[in-house]
Amino acid sequence: MDSDGVVRLWSERAEDTLGLRGPGVLGTSALALLKASRHRTAWRIAPVAGPGPTAWGIWPDGREGLDEAVLDAVFTQSSVGLHVLDRDLRVVRVNTVATGMRGVPEDQLVGRPAAEAYAQFAASLDEGILREVLATGRPRRDVTVRGRPPSDPDRDHVFSTSVFRLADPRGRPIGLVVTAIDVTEHDRAERRLRLLHAVRERVGRSLDLLRTARDLADVTVPEFADWAVVALTDDVLCGEDPTLTVRTVAPVLRCAATAGSDRSEHLPDVGAVLLPGLFGEPIPERPTLLSVPQEDGRASQALVAPFAVRGKLLGAVALHRLPSSDPFEEEDLALAAGVAARTATCLENALLFSREHIVMTTLQGWPRRQPEGTQNAVNVAQRQRSESSGAGTWCDVIALPSARVALVAGRVEQSGVSSVATMSQLRTAVHTLTDLDVEPHELLGRLHLTVRRLAQEQGDISDVEEPAADCAIAVYDPVSGRLDIARAGDCLLAFVRPDGSVEPSPAPVGPLLGVGHPPFPSASYTLEPGSTVCLSSLGTGTPGLSLESLAQALSHPSHHPETMADALERLLRPQDVLLMARTRRLPAEQVVAWELPADPRAVADARRKVERCLDRWETPVDPFTVELVVSELVTNAIRYGAPPITLRLIREPHVLTCEVADAAQTAPHLRHARESDEGGRGLYICASLTDGWGVRYSADGKTLWASIGLGSGDVP
Repeated sequence: MDSDGVVRLWSERAEDTLGLRGPGVLGTSALALLKASRHRTAWRIAPVAGPGPTAWGIWPDGREGLDEAVLDAVFTQSSVGLHVLDRDLRVVRVNTVATGMRGVPEDQLVGRPAAEAYAQFAASLDEGILREVLATGRPRRDVTVRGRPPSDPDRDHVFSTSVFRLADPRGRPIGLVVTAIDVTEHDRAERRLRLLHAVRERVGRSLDLLRTARDLADVTVPEFADWAVVALTDDVLCGEDPTLTVRTVAPVLRCAATAGSDRSEHLPDVGAVLLPGLFGEPIPERPTLLSVPQEDGRASQALVAPFAVRGKLLGAVALHRLPSSDPFEEEDLALAAGVAARTATCLENALLFSREHIVMTTLQGWPRRQPEGTQNAVNVAQRQRSESSGAGTWCDVIALPSARVALVAGRVEQSGVSSVATMSQLRTAVHTLTDLDVEPHELLGRLHLTVRRLAQEQGDISDVEEPAADCAIAVYDPVSGRLDIARAGDCLLAFVRPDGSVEPSPAPVGPLLGVGHPPFPSASYTLEPGSTVCLSSLGTGTPGLSLESLAQALSHPSHHPETMADALERLLRPQDVLLMARTRRLPAEQVVAWELPADPRAVADARRKVERCLDRWETPVDPFTVELVVSELVTNAIRYGAPPITLRLIREPHVLTCEVADAAQTAPHLRHARESDEGGRGLYICASLTDGWGVRYSADGKTLWASIGLGSGDVP
């Protein structure tokens, strides 16, 4: 038709529809023809594109009955649950073939309130959501509802529901339509992925065997099982190589961790021996489902998975679900295999670390008891962080002749077992060098050569770092109060005086042992009794350590060394050690000294003075032995030394030290005289009658000493 509504074209379909032929229709009014037609339907009018003036076309509306057909298909064939509610939230219509509705007669739902109608399988239905959508008109999508539908009453199902408001042509609300889709399998797959992700995130964060087992139990309960038992073999728990294989018939396991929900039965104690019956006999080589009888006659389900690496059995996990819970599925076995493989790898790493830690702590030898011979010079407190990984750090309190004591702290700039091995070698070298009675800076120089030799030994090993070390040494003399210090690297070295004044860096930072070049900075101080010397492997440039924090921890000289060590411990890194030493002075009545002339006749006078002194001290020692040793030492100084000559006796609770000092630098040597020799037996006699002898040098000469142990008072 044209724009005036006059018919210009009449198709065969129009003839069939209206029963009119073309020649009698053309030129008439199209609307009049439609009104006169017996065909009752809806018509659609729209412009028709083409040459010439605007033309209009008329077609029957094909949507007639479409809405009814769609609704009929949705309510009879769709697998999407469809529930229609009125304004009072009562069920008006449902598609009974929908998932979640199977097995529920329609007459049990229609006309009942939604909360009541769906209570038997949708325990988590929230009526507040329905009222909110009805009031606001805003739809709610993807609302999760959990329940057990009548078609599968033994397993929990998860439904994804959406709620939409229904309105009449005037926009007034007349009810709701609720759609429900069963997403149980999708939800279970997501839960399995979340569990696997949680295992990868949480299990293995610590290199501790028991912590790894406990993390696994905590991750799996209650998300995957009602209760869990993780067990390990005794070899693994002892840090040894596993000896059992997955084919072992009846391995004995020990409980390492448990976890359970409120419904779980009594769990074994951690550390208890578990017979293989809990995990099956024998333990399965791959994740397996077992049936476990309960006291009430029902059977719970257990999923047992072994921890195995290269055929060696490390342990196993038993995951249990109660009869009231969903049973395990085949997909859960695959998940358990991944979890067990991940856990086995983490356990192997923890086992390797445990073995390395055992080796390192054995070499570290911590804690160390203060030597008895040093207690008259210093009162010591030592600290090492409890979470220490056994790094190559050490501190030592070494007894020296003449009541002196050496304080040492250091660290090796390596990691792992190699650092502790190097530390043990350096510690042995320090003990050996202190026996030579060399000054601290000279000791560091010789220790530097030792580190260089160790570096040359490791130079051909590409995966081992060349050793380098920091070391701080302090030698304290309780007779004079003199403190000699030297430092290689930036190990912490400080002291506080009785008046509270703190010396945070009494010696400059020196070069690293094995890397830098001597000499090493040194200094000497005279300390009052009650001063506190602090040494630590903690570097002075460590983040968080400042002069203010150090001074605050040390500026309490009245505190016990243990209390001061507690204040400084919080500044330590996990691998650091700390040594606090409160200085003492020997009482004046325990030290006596005489100036002797360089005259052979002074030897007899020295013997008489020593005899009177021993009587006054009531020393439990053979006087003749002491007099003979003093005689030989004084004779040696007169014959080979230079004046002034000084004889000094130092009495400690368990040892008597005889010293003879002179101004000569000549070194005495122990000789083995022949039968015909008239001399050369002095030092041999001293070495035979004493517990030890030696010589130390200073800028003013040398001091020859010999120590004699004091017995219980029975003098031969």
